Amino acid sequence: MKVSRKYARAFTIFAVWCIMFYSTGDFKAAAGKAVGFLKITGPCHLKFPEDHGDHPGYRTEWWYYSGNLKDQAGNPYGFQLTFFRSQLSPPGNEKVWPRPVSAWRTKHVYFAHAAISDIVGGRHLQAETMSRQALGMAGVSWQNKRIHVFVKNWSADIAAGSHHLSAHAGHFSFKLSMTSEKPPVLHGDAGYSHKGSAPHRASCYYSLSRLKTTGTMTIQGKTLKVRGLGWMDHEFSTDPLEPGLSGWDWFGLQLSDHTELMIYLLRKTDGSLIEASSGTFIDTDGVAHHLTKDKFHIEVRKTWKSPETSALYPTGWHMKIPSLSLDLDIRPNLDDQEMLSPNTTNVIYWEGSVSVNGKKNDRSISGHGYIELTGYARAFDSPL
Repeated sequence: MKVSRKYARAFTIFAVWCIMFYSTGDFKAAAGKAVGFLKITGPCHLKFPEDHGDHPGYRTEWWYYSGNLKDQAGNPYGFQLTFFRSQLSPPGNEKVWPRPVSAWRTKHVYFAHAAISDIVGGRHLQAETMSRQALGMAGVSWQNKRIHVFVKNWSADIAAGSHHLSAHAGHFSFKLSMTSEKPPVLHGDAGYSHKGSAPHRASCYYSLSRLKTTGTMTIQGKTLKVRGLGWMDHEFSTDPLEPGLSGWDWFGLQLSDHTELMIYLLRKTDGSLIEASSGTFIDTDGVAHHLTKDKFHIEVRKTWKSPETSALYPTGWHMKIPSLSLDLDIRPNLDDQEMLSPNTTNVIYWEGSVSVNGKKNDRSISGHGYIELTGYARAFDSPL
């Protein structure tokens, strides 16, 4: 029987919600309540490599990798691989599960998104997958002193100073090895990243801001050797975004003087920013310097309208940070880097490779990075 694409998507979303509701028997938790979950209200005191792993008890967690690579002919590519963990019911809920417990029952669902931006080819390839944490289909485990984050045959293997990524979609795949050139950067107050007016509206958040990356990409049957720089974010939290927020703009920039910038802008529905918007400058020695909202100014210079969703995204920026004598112009390497996830999270966002040019102390500086834009197709009502 042939069904429409719209019906197929709706059925898949319904199936996801069924997994969330019936695998735990906790409708309220699946519907977004934070009652009974662990809270983040102060410094996270992260330790490594342990905190590269998962943090059960907190409702939402993600491991995010992105980067800019070149093949042997010098052609540029961007890549993204993100793993999401969603805990469906609070700690202790398993005590009321029916006995015997089904092997399919789980407290966690895992999602993963992957993409390649083929800059010269002018195409953005994307894929998604998901599974419950049951019967070895998804989860986080320790294997031979390595942390293994996986959803089906997509994975990130994390050891001290190294990461190995693998993603396989029908029209593309990649296998990448990454070595950290700097120690983990703890954002905010010892990893406590404040994102609202109340102390619990926060996450534990760190980055590996400069990862030397090598490996292979396969695009529609053609395999390429690639190398370049990557970025890794790891974040976990429980409470939803501040009421009245529509989404965020996140910047992860790697500059030619061996420094990096992370900035997030938390947007209200009227377009203004909340005071918790902030960032981190990472100097050449890997030392983090916190940037409050008043320390930077970002102006949108260009926009792009998605032909798929009609969302209007900013796609050109002018960034000034006077305390660092930085004056930067940022542009996307490809306008259409919109991510659609109808079969997993059902969130529409823009996740894209960008280039940077400008001045630092009146001297030329350049760089590359990734930018994430949420809430432009519709308000992003989700945990952090």
